[in-house]
Amino acid sequence: MATETMHLRYVAAPADLPRGTLTELFFRTIEKFDKADALRWRDGAGAWHSMSHARILEDVRRAGLGLESLGVRRGDRVALLSENRPEWALADYASLCVGALDVPVYATLPPHQTAFILQDSGARALFVSTAQQLAKIREVWAELPGLERVIVFDEVPMEGDRVLTWRTLLERGRAEEAAGKGADFRERALATSPDDVATLIYTSGTTGEPKGVMLTHDNLHSNVEATGRVIHVDETNVALSFLPLSHVLQRMVDYYLFGHGVTIAYLASFDLVAKGLAEVKPQVVVSTPRVYEKFYARVLSATGVKRRLVLWARRVAEDWAAAKLAGQEPSAGVRAQYALADRLVFAKLRAAIGGKLNFFISGGAPLAPQIARFFYAARIMILEGYGLTETSPVTNVNTPEAFRIGTVGKPVPGTEIRIADDGEILVRGPQVMKGYYNRPEATRQAIDAEGWFYTGDIGEIDAEGFLRITDRKKDIIVTAGGKNIAPQPIENLAKQSRYVAEALMIGDRRPYPVMLVLPAFEALEQWAREQGIPFEGREQLLRDPRVQERVEADVFKRFGELARYETPKKLALLEHELSIERGELTPKLSVRRRVVEQHYAQVIEQLYAEPATVMAE
Repeated sequence: MATETMHLRYVAAPADLPRGTLTELFFRTIEKFDKADALRWRDGAGAWHSMSHARILEDVRRAGLGLESLGVRRGDRVALLSENRPEWALADYASLCVGALDVPVYATLPPHQTAFILQDSGARALFVSTAQQLAKIREVWAELPGLERVIVFDEVPMEGDRVLTWRTLLERGRAEEAAGKGADFRERALATSPDDVATLIYTSGTTGEPKGVMLTHDNLHSNVEATGRVIHVDETNVALSFLPLSHVLQRMVDYYLFGHGVTIAYLASFDLVAKGLAEVKPQVVVSTPRVYEKFYARVLSATGVKRRLVLWARRVAEDWAAAKLAGQEPSAGVRAQYALADRLVFAKLRAAIGGKLNFFISGGAPLAPQIARFFYAARIMILEGYGLTETSPVTNVNTPEAFRIGTVGKPVPGTEIRIADDGEILVRGPQVMKGYYNRPEATRQAIDAEGWFYTGDIGEIDAEGFLRITDRKKDIIVTAGGKNIAPQPIENLAKQSRYVAEALMIGDRRPYPVMLVLPAFEALEQWAREQGIPFEGREQLLRDPRVQERVEADVFKRFGELARYETPKKLALLEHELSIERGELTPKLSVRRRVVEQHYAQVIEQLYAEPATVMAE
């Protein structure tokens, strides 16, 4: 039977992973490495600064002693509300060393969502980054009687005993050291058990209220160990860290990078990624697919002769990549064309991302295969992986040695993957969470008596053990005619269009599916100008029938191999980008489908008010 049609129901990657704690990882790293630039960060003026391992140890010890001087004790919850910066990591390690459970909060969350997490976790202390984040807390402080202290990383005016600065916290710790209270700090930190809960990470809540995921020290430590067995880095490498540290993927990866002596360079926002890549020239970068999608869209947004060159290079690269991925050598003609395409197009792309990259790591959402192939053809490897907050997070990942586009790789060491009868992916391993905080019933629904975690994702395992994600179980559309449609692959087809930034299928309990499309406005506006179509803003642009027809034609031509019942019959173009503030996106930029459907209910009803178009049929 052909490999493409063979599928497994179960696959495991056995390994004897040592149990451990994050505090062991911290002190082991400090003792092993002595780099002057263990951590780097970019200030508001664009200058880069560095921090040594020795300074990290000093600040973590003093911050930990400072927390204890404020009354923080083992088992207390300490929250973190900040963009990526060195103090985030220092506060994290300090909290872990005193036995507190830290609670990361996305810096982009609005006040009422932040308050929910602080209330639900029972946080006694909170680190915030800036005066703006402090102002967010002031809005809801009356709702947080259990929140006793707020420590601000930036210098701000102190307010009595409730607000103090990071500098003041370190001074308190220094005073504790002078009084002889820090002599046993390391021993007390290492007394932590691998089974102790290290952190509460709240799910983004795409389908309901966020839940606090209890991850133990060994959950995360085992994931660091497992990742290190299949993806290799060393102390000569530099990594760029910009995916929020409140996202479990970046946090675990940073533990892994720190533990291997990699210099970690922090960026405070996605807006700085292009500059950061050019300035830092990293070997390792982790991100969600949106960054790669934007790079891809930017390359394809070229116009005129340059666009024809890019499209030619892409066609040549697809032939080259197809041979390479099949384990074959491209023909002499393809090699010659590829050499020219590489010099004219792909070399410039590699230079734009610093020129020294070993690999990207992609997670948090599915990566469109055509984007992965494009980067692979440009000799930029994107290692797509899979996991959830509840799995610390990595369960599967492609590696340079075991790489298959369109999959999320084989299971990492110590991990078992099983496909349930209904197609749901089940996971068992040392990285599976302890449970949901104060939600025993939700925990029982998620983890069965044999330790299998129910991911809520639908997938399949090929004959070689690579896992392919096909959709979210809760996102499956069941039409009024009883047809089941997995929307994600169809949305990915639509996003192959240069005019589409985001696509969302609608059709549950409806007679047929339709699609909401957020245009890639830069490309669409450029096309309109070339066609002489006048417009003064997005609203006027999208009202023009020629613009609507252009997008529809470019999207619908990609649905040719879909079954009739799967094919969206109409499109609606959205003027406004989806946003976290309106609740349409989670902080990790996943789409909250139900919220979007509510917000655009009138648009959706209009799509169903008239007969489906002939084009879509």
